[in-house]
Amino acid sequence: MTGPDEIVAWLLFDPASVDDRLPADLRFVNVAELATGNVHWARAWLEDHPGHGGWGISFLEIVRADRFEIDGQAPHWPADGAYALWAARVVPLQARSEEPEGLPLLILDAWLPDEAYVARMRALGHYATFGDVALDQTDDGRWRGAITVPDLTVVAECLPTGPVTGGPESAGQQVLFPPRSAGVDAVVQVVFAGHRVQNCADPAVVSIRGGHPLSLGIVLEPASFQTGYTLDGMVLPR
Repeated sequence: MTGPDEIVAWLLFDPASVDDRLPADLRFVNVAELATGNVHWARAWLEDHPGHGGWGISFLEIVRADRFEIDGQAPHWPADGAYALWAARVVPLQARSEEPEGLPLLILDAWLPDEAYVARMRALGHYATFGDVALDQTDDGRWRGAITVPDLTVVAECLPTGPVTGGPESAGQQVLFPPRSAGVDAVVQVVFAGHRVQNCADPAVVSIRGGHPLSLGIVLEPASFQTGYTLDGMVLPR
């Protein structure tokens, strides 16, 4: 992936709402353990919401890119077509020496607006589902993302503002696990670099409605706009 633009929002969620998606060898990272580890936002959140210690941490991103390819093939994008990912922080219940390097994340859901390409992704070991996803920019510089599927409607608006952080020196790795019973038996390891990040002007608008478990999450402020990075990945056997 190169030339991306994306809206990213962090959400807290009740693990009970997605326990059917958690593989047996993983567990969710929760707010209480981050607070114990002196993560300042988690400590502050628990002071105001003491009942959320067992809740999980996730992010939702809606991203479009100049180049999005798997093995040299790209989706057929509709106008303003984009990819959306909802992923949660997890850790293996038992560490193994052969685990790939990177921050472990569980894909709770992922949507892409090309049904044939989704089928191809799954055949190659990448988890995705078909859905109407879009991201575009208005004349005033505001970005607007949307996800529309039968049980979920998401609208996210962001006007990037303030200082830009990150840049060429930013880099990292992630390991993406598929949800349980996804029909995909592989993990995807990604390496990325060059994120440029700006907060969304307050208040950012992230509206989530429907019967999907995502609608039960709590959106944390601020959302952010991220751009400019490159991302490469590979499928590894589970």
